[in-house]
Amino acid sequence: MSKTAVVILNWNGKTLLEKFLPVVIKNSNRPDVEIIVADNASSDESVDYLKNKFPDVQIISLDKNYGFAGGYNRALKKVDADYYLLLNSDVAPVEGWLDPLIKAMDTDHNLAACMPKIRAYNQPEKFEYAGASGGYMDVFGYPFCRGRILNEIEQDRGQYNDPQSVFWATGASLMIRADLYQQAGGLDESFFAHMEEIDLCWRIKNMGYSIKVFPSSEVLHVGGATLDQQHPRKTYLNFRNNLLMMLKNLSGKSIFPVIVFRMILDGVAAFHFFIKGEFRFAAAVFNAHMSFYRLLPSAWVKRRHQKHLRRVSKHKEIYPQSIIWAFYFKKVKLFSELKHFHL
Repeated sequence: MSKTAVVILNWNGKTLLEKFLPVVIKNSNRPDVEIIVADNASSDESVDYLKNKFPDVQIISLDKNYGFAGGYNRALKKVDADYYLLLNSDVAPVEGWLDPLIKAMDTDHNLAACMPKIRAYNQPEKFEYAGASGGYMDVFGYPFCRGRILNEIEQDRGQYNDPQSVFWATGASLMIRADLYQQAGGLDESFFAHMEEIDLCWRIKNMGYSIKVFPSSEVLHVGGATLDQQHPRKTYLNFRNNLLMMLKNLSGKSIFPVIVFRMILDGVAAFHFFIKGEFRFAAAVFNAHMSFYRLLPSAWVKRRHQKHLRRVSKHKEIYPQSIIWAFYFKKVKLFSELKHFHL
Protein backbone atom coordinates (compact mmCIF):
# COMPACT_ATOMS: atom_id res chain seq x y z
CA MET A 1 0.00 0.00 0.00
CA SER A 2 1.26 3.45 -0.95
CA LYS A 3 0.53 6.64 0.92
CA THR A 4 -0.30 8.44 -2.34
CA ALA A 5 -1.37 7.03 -5.70
CA VAL A 6 -1.04 9.44 -8.61
CA VAL A 7 -3.63 8.11 -11.05
CA ILE A 8 -3.69 9.32 -14.65
CA LEU A 9 -6.78 8.47 -16.68
CA ASN A 10 -5.91 7.85 -20.31
CA TRP A 11 -7.98 7.48 -23.46
CA ASN A 12 -6.10 7.42 -26.76
CA GLY A 13 -3.53 9.74 -25.24
CA LYS A 14 -0.25 8.16 -26.29
CA THR A 15 1.10 11.52 -27.48
CA LEU A 16 0.27 13.12 -24.13
CA LEU A 17 1.82 10.23 -22.20
CA GLU A 18 5.00 10.53 -24.24
CA LYS A 19 5.26 14.21 -23.41
CA PHE A 20 4.05 14.44 -19.82
CA LEU A 21 4.46 11.08 -18.08
CA PRO A 22 8.29 11.39 -17.85
CA VAL A 23 7.82 14.76 -16.09
CA VAL A 24 5.28 13.28 -13.67
CA ILE A 25 7.61 10.40 -12.81
CA LYS A 26 10.65 12.64 -12.41
CA ASN A 27 8.94 15.22 -10.19
CA SER A 28 6.95 12.72 -8.10
CA ASN A 29 10.00 10.82 -6.91
CA ARG A 30 9.04 9.81 -3.36
CA PRO A 31 9.20 6.30 -1.87
CA ASP A 32 5.60 6.58 -0.66
CA VAL A 33 4.19 7.53 -4.09
CA GLU A 34 3.02 5.20 -6.86
CA ILE A 35 2.27 6.26 -10.43
CA ILE A 36 -0.69 4.50 -12.06
CA VAL A 37 -2.25 4.88 -15.50
CA ALA A 38 -5.89 3.85 -15.83
CA ASP A 39 -6.71 3.21 -19.48
CA ASN A 40 -10.27 3.76 -20.75
CA ALA A 41 -10.02 1.07 -23.48
CA SER A 42 -7.79 3.11 -25.77
CA SER A 43 -7.65 2.11 -29.43
CA ASP A 44 -4.24 3.69 -30.02
CA GLU A 45 -0.94 2.21 -28.83
CA SER A 46 -1.06 3.76 -25.35
CA VAL A 47 -0.94 0.52 -23.37
CA ASP A 48 1.83 -1.05 -25.45
CA TYR A 49 3.83 2.15 -25.16
CA LEU A 50 3.50 2.11 -21.38
CA LYS A 51 4.48 -1.54 -21.10
CA ASN A 52 7.57 -1.02 -23.23
CA LYS A 53 8.78 2.37 -22.00
CA PHE A 54 7.58 2.45 -18.38
CA PRO A 55 7.42 -1.11 -17.05
CA ASP A 56 7.37 0.17 -13.45
CA VAL A 57 4.16 2.15 -14.00
CA GLN A 58 1.10 0.16 -12.99
CA ILE A 59 -1.58 -0.10 -15.69
CA ILE A 60 -5.26 -0.58 -14.92
CA SER A 61 -7.02 -1.57 -18.15
CA LEU A 62 -10.76 -0.93 -18.37
CA ASP A 63 -12.99 -2.80 -20.81
CA LYS A 64 -14.50 0.32 -22.43
CA ASN A 65 -14.44 4.11 -22.29
CA TYR A 66 -16.36 5.00 -19.12
CA GLY A 67 -15.58 8.71 -19.35
CA PHE A 68 -13.79 10.72 -16.68
CA ALA A 69 -16.15 9.84 -13.83
CA GLY A 70 -16.77 6.18 -14.59
CA GLY A 71 -13.17 5.55 -15.51
CA TYR A 72 -11.83 6.92 -12.26
CA ASN A 73 -14.49 5.21 -10.15
CA ARG A 74 -13.64 1.79 -11.55
CA ALA A 75 -9.90 2.33 -11.49
CA LEU A 76 -9.73 3.72 -7.95
CA LYS A 77 -11.55 0.68 -6.54
CA LYS A 78 -8.43 -1.25 -7.54
CA VAL A 79 -6.00 1.21 -5.93
CA ASP A 80 -4.76 0.71 -2.36
CA ALA A 81 -3.57 4.05 -0.99
CA ASP A 82 -4.32 6.61 1.70
CA TYR A 83 -4.64 9.44 -0.81
CA TYR A 84 -5.68 9.42 -4.44
CA LEU A 85 -4.29 12.12 -6.70
CA LEU A 86 -6.35 12.39 -9.85
CA LEU A 87 -4.09 13.89 -12.52
CA ASN A 88 -4.93 14.80 -16.10
CA SER A 89 -2.66 13.34 -18.76
CA ASP A 90 -1.78 16.84 -20.02
CA VAL A 91 -0.32 18.10 -16.74
CA ALA A 92 3.35 18.79 -16.06
CA PRO A 93 4.03 19.02 -12.31
CA VAL A 94 6.80 21.21 -10.95
CA GLU A 95 9.54 19.58 -8.88
CA GLY A 96 8.45 18.97 -5.29
CA TRP A 97 4.79 19.51 -6.09
CA LEU A 98 3.58 16.62 -3.93
CA ASP A 99 5.36 17.62 -0.72
CA PRO A 100 3.04 20.48 0.36
CA LEU A 101 -0.08 18.49 -0.52
CA ILE A 102 0.91 15.33 1.35
CA LYS A 103 2.12 17.33 4.35
CA ALA A 104 -1.20 19.18 4.54
CA MET A 105 -3.22 15.97 4.33
CA ASP A 106 -1.07 14.32 7.00
CA THR A 107 -1.39 17.31 9.33
CA ASP A 108 -5.03 18.37 9.01
CA HIS A 109 -7.40 15.43 9.39
CA ASN A 110 -10.44 17.57 8.57
CA LEU A 111 -8.90 18.34 5.17
CA ALA A 112 -10.67 16.07 2.72
CA ALA A 113 -9.08 17.26 -0.51
CA CYS A 114 -6.61 19.78 -1.86
CA MET A 115 -5.05 21.01 -5.07
CA PRO A 116 -1.95 22.81 -6.34
CA LYS A 117 -1.85 26.14 -8.12
CA ILE A 118 -2.42 25.55 -11.82
CA ARG A 119 -0.73 27.65 -14.47
CA ALA A 120 -1.21 27.41 -18.23
CA TYR A 121 1.35 25.17 -19.91
CA ASN A 122 1.52 27.28 -23.07
CA GLN A 123 1.34 30.61 -21.21
CA PRO A 124 2.97 29.88 -17.85
CA GLU A 125 2.76 33.51 -16.77
CA LYS A 126 -1.04 33.06 -16.59
CA PHE A 127 -3.33 30.89 -14.52
CA GLU A 128 -5.02 27.97 -16.22
CA TYR A 129 -8.77 27.98 -16.78
CA ALA A 130 -9.60 24.70 -15.05
CA GLY A 131 -8.66 25.54 -11.48
CA ALA A 132 -6.22 28.48 -11.33
CA SER A 133 -5.53 29.03 -7.60
CA GLY A 134 -8.68 27.41 -6.24
CA GLY A 135 -12.31 26.99 -7.20
CA TYR A 136 -15.43 28.79 -5.95
CA MET A 137 -19.09 29.09 -6.93
CA ASP A 138 -21.72 31.80 -6.86
CA VAL A 139 -25.21 31.57 -5.39
CA PHE A 140 -26.65 30.46 -8.76
CA GLY A 141 -24.17 27.65 -9.33
CA TYR A 142 -21.70 29.36 -11.67
CA PRO A 143 -18.16 28.18 -10.91
CA PHE A 144 -15.18 30.51 -11.01
CA CYS A 145 -11.65 30.55 -9.66
CA ARG A 146 -9.17 32.60 -7.73
CA GLY A 147 -7.42 33.86 -10.84
CA ARG A 148 -10.20 33.19 -13.37
CA ILE A 149 -13.70 34.67 -13.56
CA LEU A 150 -15.73 33.22 -16.44
CA ASN A 151 -13.36 33.49 -19.43
CA GLU A 152 -11.19 36.26 -17.95
CA ILE A 153 -7.90 34.68 -16.87
CA GLU A 154 -5.43 36.62 -14.75
CA GLN A 155 -1.67 36.68 -14.90
CA ASP A 156 0.01 34.96 -11.98
CA ARG A 157 1.97 37.68 -10.19
CA GLY A 158 1.99 35.84 -6.87
CA GLN A 159 -1.21 37.62 -5.79
CA TYR A 160 -2.88 34.33 -4.82
CA ASN A 161 0.05 32.47 -3.33
CA ASP A 162 -1.46 32.05 0.14
CA PRO A 163 -3.06 28.71 1.08
CA GLN A 164 -6.80 29.19 1.07
CA SER A 165 -10.03 27.37 1.77
CA VAL A 166 -11.88 26.74 -1.50
CA PHE A 167 -15.24 25.32 -2.53
CA TRP A 168 -13.90 22.93 -5.14
CA ALA A 169 -10.59 21.55 -6.30
CA THR A 170 -10.08 20.89 -9.98
CA GLY A 171 -10.17 17.34 -11.31
CA ALA A 172 -7.10 18.19 -13.38
CA SER A 173 -5.02 17.75 -10.22
CA LEU A 174 -7.09 16.65 -7.24
CA MET A 175 -5.72 15.02 -4.10
CA ILE A 176 -8.41 13.40 -1.97
CA ARG A 177 -8.58 10.98 0.93
CA ALA A 178 -9.33 7.53 -0.45
CA ASP A 179 -11.79 6.60 2.29
CA LEU A 180 -13.78 9.82 1.85
CA TYR A 181 -13.84 9.43 -1.92
CA GLN A 182 -15.50 6.06 -1.51
CA GLN A 183 -17.74 7.14 1.36
CA ALA A 184 -19.05 10.12 -0.63
CA GLY A 185 -19.85 7.83 -3.57
CA GLY A 186 -17.05 8.89 -5.89
CA LEU A 187 -17.65 10.85 -9.07
CA ASP A 188 -21.18 10.87 -10.49
CA GLU A 189 -21.04 8.73 -13.63
CA SER A 190 -24.18 10.27 -15.10
CA PHE A 191 -22.11 13.43 -15.63
CA PHE A 192 -19.69 11.52 -17.92
CA ALA A 193 -17.34 14.51 -17.93
CA HIS A 194 -17.21 18.15 -16.74
CA MET A 195 -18.18 19.47 -13.30
CA GLU A 196 -18.17 16.04 -11.69
CA GLU A 197 -15.32 17.11 -9.42
CA ILE A 198 -17.32 20.17 -8.29
CA ASP A 199 -20.26 17.90 -7.50
CA LEU A 200 -17.99 15.60 -5.48
CA CYS A 201 -16.40 18.50 -3.62
CA TRP A 202 -19.84 19.92 -2.83
CA ARG A 203 -20.91 16.62 -1.32
CA ILE A 204 -17.75 16.53 0.77
CA LYS A 205 -18.25 20.13 1.91
CA ASN A 206 -21.80 19.22 2.92
CA MET A 207 -20.30 16.43 5.01
CA GLY A 208 -18.41 19.08 7.01
CA TYR A 209 -14.89 18.66 5.61
CA SER A 210 -12.60 21.34 4.22
CA ILE A 211 -10.95 21.66 0.82
CA LYS A 212 -7.91 23.87 0.21
CA VAL A 213 -5.46 25.08 -2.39
CA PHE A 214 -1.73 25.12 -1.62
CA PRO A 215 -0.02 27.35 -4.19
CA SER A 216 3.45 26.31 -3.01
CA SER A 217 2.60 23.24 -5.06
CA GLU A 218 2.43 24.02 -8.77
CA VAL A 219 1.54 22.25 -12.00
CA LEU A 220 1.30 23.35 -15.62
CA HIS A 221 -1.83 22.26 -17.49
CA VAL A 222 -2.47 22.32 -21.23
CA GLY A 223 -6.28 22.18 -20.87
CA GLY A 224 -8.77 21.28 -23.58
CA ALA A 225 -6.60 18.38 -24.70
CA THR A 226 -9.59 16.01 -24.74
CA LEU A 227 -12.41 18.40 -25.63
CA ASP A 228 -11.85 21.97 -26.78
CA GLN A 229 -13.14 24.74 -24.52
CA GLN A 230 -15.32 26.14 -27.31
CA HIS A 231 -17.21 23.03 -28.37
CA PRO A 232 -20.98 22.38 -28.34
CA ARG A 233 -20.47 19.06 -26.56
CA LYS A 234 -18.69 20.83 -23.72
CA THR A 235 -21.46 23.44 -23.58
CA TYR A 236 -24.05 20.67 -23.37
CA LEU A 237 -22.24 18.84 -20.56
CA ASN A 238 -21.56 21.99 -18.55
CA PHE A 239 -25.16 23.26 -18.68
CA ARG A 240 -26.70 19.87 -17.94
CA ASN A 241 -24.28 18.85 -15.23
CA ASN A 242 -24.57 22.18 -13.47
CA LEU A 243 -28.32 21.67 -13.06
CA LEU A 244 -27.82 18.09 -11.85
CA MET A 245 -25.20 19.24 -9.37
CA MET A 246 -27.47 21.88 -7.87
CA LEU A 247 -30.43 19.50 -7.63
CA LYS A 248 -28.30 17.03 -5.71
CA ASN A 249 -26.56 19.41 -3.33
CA LEU A 250 -28.54 22.58 -2.63
CA SER A 251 -30.30 22.91 0.72
CA GLY A 252 -33.99 22.02 0.61
CA LYS A 253 -35.40 25.54 0.72
CA SER A 254 -33.07 26.75 -2.03
CA ILE A 255 -33.64 24.09 -4.67
CA PHE A 256 -36.73 25.43 -6.44
CA PRO A 257 -35.96 29.18 -6.62
CA VAL A 258 -32.28 28.74 -7.49
CA ILE A 259 -32.79 26.11 -10.19
CA VAL A 260 -35.73 27.96 -11.77
CA PHE A 261 -33.77 31.21 -11.91
CA ARG A 262 -30.73 29.38 -13.26
CA MET A 263 -32.83 27.82 -16.01
CA ILE A 264 -34.06 31.29 -16.96
CA LEU A 265 -30.45 32.43 -17.21
CA ASP A 266 -29.71 29.37 -19.36
CA GLY A 267 -32.55 30.44 -21.65
CA VAL A 268 -30.98 33.88 -21.95
CA ALA A 269 -27.67 32.24 -22.85
CA ALA A 270 -29.35 30.07 -25.49
CA PHE A 271 -31.06 33.13 -27.00
CA HIS A 272 -27.71 34.94 -27.05
CA PHE A 273 -26.14 32.01 -28.93
CA PHE A 274 -29.07 32.01 -31.36
CA ILE A 275 -28.95 35.70 -32.30
CA LYS A 276 -25.19 35.39 -32.81
CA GLY A 277 -25.83 32.59 -35.29
CA GLU A 278 -24.22 29.99 -33.04
CA PHE A 279 -27.06 27.54 -33.54
CA ARG A 280 -25.16 24.44 -32.42
CA PHE A 281 -24.47 26.06 -29.04
CA ALA A 282 -28.09 27.17 -28.66
CA ALA A 283 -29.16 23.60 -29.42
CA ALA A 284 -26.64 22.33 -26.87
CA VAL A 285 -28.32 24.36 -24.12
CA PHE A 286 -31.76 23.09 -25.15
CA ASN A 287 -30.55 19.49 -25.26
CA ALA A 288 -28.88 19.94 -21.88
CA HIS A 289 -32.23 20.86 -20.34
CA MET A 290 -33.98 17.92 -22.01
CA SER A 291 -31.34 15.57 -20.64
CA PHE A 292 -31.67 17.16 -17.20
CA TYR A 293 -35.41 16.40 -17.18
CA ARG A 294 -34.70 12.77 -18.12
CA LEU A 295 -32.09 12.40 -15.39
CA LEU A 296 -34.03 14.33 -12.75
CA PRO A 297 -35.62 11.27 -11.06
CA SER A 298 -32.32 9.42 -10.68
CA ALA A 299 -30.58 12.61 -9.48
CA TRP A 300 -33.27 13.06 -6.85
CA VAL A 301 -32.69 9.48 -5.64
CA LYS A 302 -28.97 10.24 -5.32
CA ARG A 303 -29.81 13.35 -3.32
CA ARG A 304 -31.91 11.29 -0.91
CA HIS A 305 -29.16 8.69 -0.55
CA GLN A 306 -26.74 11.44 0.49
CA LYS A 307 -29.12 12.90 3.05
CA HIS A 308 -27.61 11.06 6.02
CA LEU A 309 -24.14 12.44 5.15
CA ARG A 310 -25.15 16.11 5.00
CA ARG A 311 -24.01 18.07 8.03
CA VAL A 312 -23.51 21.59 6.62
CA SER A 313 -25.72 23.58 4.24
CA LYS A 314 -24.04 27.01 4.22
CA HIS A 315 -20.52 27.53 2.94
CA LYS A 316 -18.45 30.71 3.10
CA GLU A 317 -16.80 29.70 -0.18
CA ILE A 318 -20.04 30.28 -2.10
CA TYR A 319 -20.15 33.87 -3.38
CA PRO A 320 -23.45 35.26 -2.03
CA GLN A 321 -24.24 37.26 -5.18
CA SER A 322 -24.28 36.68 -8.93
CA ILE A 323 -20.87 36.36 -10.56
CA ILE A 324 -22.59 36.99 -13.91
CA TRP A 325 -23.93 40.35 -12.68
CA ALA A 326 -20.56 41.25 -11.16
CA PHE A 327 -18.71 40.40 -14.37
CA TYR A 328 -20.97 41.91 -17.03
CA PHE A 329 -22.61 44.81 -15.20
CA LYS A 330 -20.13 45.77 -12.48
CA LYS A 331 -17.16 45.01 -14.77
CA VAL A 332 -15.42 42.88 -12.14
CA LYS A 333 -12.64 41.03 -13.96
CA LEU A 334 -10.35 40.09 -11.07
CA PHE A 335 -11.07 37.77 -8.17
CA SER A 336 -9.54 40.31 -5.80
CA GLU A 337 -12.18 42.86 -6.86
CA LEU A 338 -15.10 40.78 -5.60
CA LYS A 339 -16.87 42.44 -2.70
CA HIS A 340 -19.02 40.82 -0.01
CA PHE A 341 -16.80 37.73 -0.23
CA HIS A 342 -14.93 37.24 3.03
CA LEU A 343 -13.00 34.00 3.16
